[in-house]
Amino acid sequence: MTTPLTDLEKKVISLLQTDIPVCKRPYLEMAEQIGISEEKFLEVLSNLHDRNMIRRFGATLKHQKSGFKANAMVAWKVPEERVEEVGNIMASFREITHCYRRDPAPGWDRNLYTMVHGATEEECFAIAAKVSEATGEKDYTLLFSRRELKKTSMQYFES
Repeated sequence: MTTPLTDLEKKVISLLQTDIPVCKRPYLEMAEQIGISEEKFLEVLSNLHDRNMIRRFGATLKHQKSGFKANAMVAWKVPEERVEEVGNIMASFREITHCYRRDPAPGWDRNLYTMVHGATEEECFAIAAKVSEATGEKDYTLLFSRRELKKTSMQYFES
């Protein structure tokens, strides 16, 4: 049976639905917004995680605001037995912000995806070639971002 959320837990979740402050101690800043200590905030957060109420955090890179002019999702076809090995190599590149495996879809045999960011499209192609060389995986396609789509977080509680 799931324990109901306390008012404090709802406040913490409500804050986590918003943009996390970009600073050295974001949880301290968030804790101060609801009048608790950073230690208490982290304790509540840890408890929510332990109870599987929060399973993961995700970050959204707003590439236009970060100075990147070209962005490409690179869709790779990697043998399943090499996905973990290859994914670890790919994730080690500083130019890659996302690396994840997905089941291939009908008519689309790609199973590993990386997001690369560069100053130009040519730079994105060069990054993909460098990753290909490092992994030995040659079957990939670059899909370029042409416009920014609205990115929002789930809203469970209103702040």
